[in-house]
Amino acid sequence: MKVFKFGGASLKNAAGVKNVVSIIRQHGPYNVFVVVSAMGKTTNALEKIHSLATSGQNASSQITTLNDYHQEILRELFPSSHPVYQAVASLFKELEAQLATPGEFDQVYDQVVSIGELISSVIVHHYLLAQGESSHWLDARTCIATDACYREGKVEWAKTTTRIQALKPVLAKNIIITQGFIGRTDTGYTTTLGREGSDFSAAIFASSLQADSVTIWKDVPGVMNADPKRLPAATVFEELPFREAAEMTYYGANVIHPKTIKPLANKGIPLFVKNFEDPSLPGTKIHECTVDSLPPLIVFKDNQCLISCKVTDYTFITEEHLSTIFQALSSLDLRLNVMQNSAISFSFCLDFREHKVLSLIQKLQQQFEVFYNTGLTLITVKNYDAATSEKYRNHAGVLLEQSSRSTLQVLVRL
Repeated sequence: MKVFKFGGASLKNAAGVKNVVSIIRQHGPYNVFVVVSAMGKTTNALEKIHSLATSGQNASSQITTLNDYHQEILRELFPSSHPVYQAVASLFKELEAQLATPGEFDQVYDQVVSIGELISSVIVHHYLLAQGESSHWLDARTCIATDACYREGKVEWAKTTTRIQALKPVLAKNIIITQGFIGRTDTGYTTTLGREGSDFSAAIFASSLQADSVTIWKDVPGVMNADPKRLPAATVFEELPFREAAEMTYYGANVIHPKTIKPLANKGIPLFVKNFEDPSLPGTKIHECTVDSLPPLIVFKDNQCLISCKVTDYTFITEEHLSTIFQALSSLDLRLNVMQNSAISFSFCLDFREHKVLSLIQKLQQQFEVFYNTGLTLITVKNYDAATSEKYRNHAGVLLEQSSRSTLQVLVRL
């Protein structure tokens, strides 16, 4: 049994849907479990809609634009009388209902943004049926149980595994189509698993079903040692050890979601990263192996914020000060990407999630003098050599630098 995950780039238009269904059909007609993301840039659009609505602005024109985008895809795939039109219309009504329902910022975010995956999965499911395949549409929220940590839902594994294993009889006779990125609390609220979390969803299902493999279909030929859009000379890894891939994702390599590796490595399930535009390419195999002399891996992580906390009475930074800072971070579910201290200050870099980061700064200002910079990029060079060390240490606009035996990190204003 195989688990496939298709991202938004592979489903951005009708031609993409046809291509995805073609790939699925080559491996069917059953025992294929498919996880899909929202189409194209739908998640970004839904984030904008949520932001407008929660700030009291009218988001109707953005909703109309998003609906028109999906309607154009539907018209190229289905006749006008097809029931998929009503299914998608119902989901847009659900979107409007969620926007009108009061709630805490992140809680409402999850109810709104999750609609993208539901729409995408409904369209792929109906197109598979139209092509004569036995497709079963699954609401992932009925399987993936999480806590109420919105935008970063923590999976309740025992409950989730039991629910997923009950799908085996269905999978033995069907292709299952479901959504990435989403789960549900015991109280019935939708949660998301972290931005780009569809990879993690695929790993959850694969781990629970003891799948033979997971394949993530991307718009790149495999896992590369740098983003080819930034460094055109980037090369593809034929294979990678689980541990190396896990570290890559930790530092921000966005080819795989950071939480994806652990459940697969624990069960010994190989992960393939392949190109949906040319499935014949070998791609990259991530599994338990040893690879000698890996080239430098260069990761750019944008939208970073540097925060510096200084004590106000010229005493030194103590463990008590650090405890206060880390408790504030933990209370807001924020994770550090780099940290560094001096005698009277502690500086750290994290993703700039504006709503939470500004709340963090307010908390810290009760005890520290706080300075912060936004719009920064964190460059991490793993397995750095003399040439890459020289290049990135001397990069223009460096605000912070840190290195270990194998990893160099510089925070820069590009």
